[in-house]
Amino acid sequence: MINSKHYLLLLFLLVLAISALIFSLLSGSIDIGLTQLISLLTNPQDALINQVLKEIRLPRTLAGFTVGGLLAFSGVIMQALLRNPLADPYILGVSGGAAVGALCAILLGLSGFILTNFALLGALISVLIVFGFAHKFGNWSVTRLLLTGVVLSAGWGAIINILLATSTSNNVQSILFWLIGDLSQSRVSLIHYLLLLLGVFGGITIGKSLNVLSRGDLTAYSLGLNLKLLKLTLYFVASVFTAIAVTVAGSVGFVGLVTPHILRLLGARDHRVLIPCAILLGGSFVTIADSLARTIIAPQQLPVGAVTAIIGVPVFLIILHANTKR
Repeated sequence: MINSKHYLLLLFLLVLAISALIFSLLSGSIDIGLTQLISLLTNPQDALINQVLKEIRLPRTLAGFTVGGLLAFSGVIMQALLRNPLADPYILGVSGGAAVGALCAILLGLSGFILTNFALLGALISVLIVFGFAHKFGNWSVTRLLLTGVVLSAGWGAIINILLATSTSNNVQSILFWLIGDLSQSRVSLIHYLLLLLGVFGGITIGKSLNVLSRGDLTAYSLGLNLKLLKLTLYFVASVFTAIAVTVAGSVGFVGLVTPHILRLLGARDHRVLIPCAILLGGSFVTIADSLARTIIAPQQLPVGAVTAIIGVPVFLIILHANTKR
């Protein structure tokens, strides 16, 4: 049941998201103060700083927040569907398939909309393979899904290594950065923002169904839910969101895994609250991590996926310890 604490949590996460966006715009090798940022947005005068802000930092900031939101949404959906706290957007090999598809497009010299389609095709192939092997007697076995996804992820990883080892491309280093997770060349468009809004409002709409689903299939059946249609739809949506995030920033790990756990510890267990909160927290997490990635050893930059992993590992261990004590 939604109460005043949930609204306070949403307000806090909204303030955190705005602060993360401002922090990202101010962070970088060129110093920009808050007052200077406000003046530049209202009345741009310095051509160089204005160019850095509008052509580099702002697109990268928006891309980071969007990727974090998409991955966090997918993480909530996967954990609800599989009823497994270790589930995340990459658990079914979706990210590996999307990465292989995108990598093939890059090595062929393709980009833009075609690259996105290649990544989406790879993600959908992963979903079809996983569900094909996990389907038994007309029902989806969660254990078979997880095991098939883990094995398929290893297979996609091997294909990626083969493609990189046999590639004669001169931009192998940039490809490696992208595979780890990199936002330096990332851009998002109106479609990405619409997907994020779809995740917020769609998640609120199906929140009650996810609450029932998390209690088990028997309870869901007894309350009249069309489980097969619901699961297939949500798996497909989570896969598409993950594939889109991979095409924008590569494989950025731990966002979809850690974000839902943090929010559940803060009391957001109702999916009508958990999903919008996860999108805000996931977007803030990736935005802050990317800001640190380009300032820790500036002017050199780190892959944002490495920073999210460095932050995510100890955070997840702390959450695991807290849940064990509880």
